[in-house]
Amino acid sequence: MRVRAPLITLGILVALLAAFAAGAGLLLSDSSAPAGSSASTAFTTLRGPTAILSGEGLYRYDTVFFAAGFRGQDTAVLLLGIPLLIGALWWYRGGSVGAQLFLTSMLGYFLYLYASMALGAAYNPLFLLYVATFSASLFGFVLSFTAVDRQQLARRAPFLPHRALVIFMVLGGAITLVVWGTPLVAALLADTPPARLDSYTTMVTYALDLAIITPGCFVCAYLVARRQSLGYVIAAPLLLLIALLAPQIMLSTCFQYAAGVPLSPGEMVGPVAGFTVLGLIAIWLLVSLLRRSGVRVASTA
Repeated sequence: MRVRAPLITLGILVALLAAFAAGAGLLLSDSSAPAGSSASTAFTTLRGPTAILSGEGLYRYDTVFFAAGFRGQDTAVLLLGIPLLIGALWWYRGGSVGAQLFLTSMLGYFLYLYASMALGAAYNPLFLLYVATFSASLFGFVLSFTAVDRQQLARRAPFLPHRALVIFMVLGGAITLVVWGTPLVAALLADTPPARLDSYTTMVTYALDLAIITPGCFVCAYLVARRQSLGYVIAAPLLLLIALLAPQIMLSTCFQYAAGVPLSPGEMVGPVAGFTVLGLIAIWLLVSLLRRSGVRVASTA
């Protein structure tokens, strides 16, 4: 593994762009609506159901549910994502396999978030910023992923998490498949739009999770079961994403409740409790993986 200046540059760029995007999402949440506009605008969508738009702030063209969720995500990015990315870049300068895996994981986290924003959020003045953050994190992730010293990692394989990691990945993939796949199949059979589609054209999060996260978990489980180093390189970003989704979902739920989104006790407690349990297990596995793979290796500037 070699420390690469372009990767550090891309990491810093991602942190700066994400800080601006997340800060704007929060600071403009109450003051950027056009004069004379009203909040919580309701209208009938092309598919028939009524959608309620936020009507104010940067996310005024998003539904109340998603606008509040985006503000929770912005808070998580500022409080957790950016500090952890900066820490990953600092650790990466030391030149260890564990540091490389952690940086790869953080860039994967921002790649997931800003792919969702660029492709799924209603168009707003920061669209090009979302695209730039998506692009920087994508190429940073690819550079970091391919730079991991898999030979060094393979030598550490006997000491890395094995059975627990395989089980967790299989369960993670299965849960994602059931949670996202079931409502889509049900909507298809009933010939109705999926829940929460509202004014949007498609289910971006569902597509990303079912196309990437679900098969990624299964492929990871297969490779780790065979103790192949590539499986551990795939595992680290998946574990960190699950770990950071827990506080993000908690914050988003709080913002949605404050915005008046009708949520049953089950809808509030279930996802938060479920992802908290999964997140704690993911943190335990990730820390174990990073610590046991964190052998210092030669590095160059």
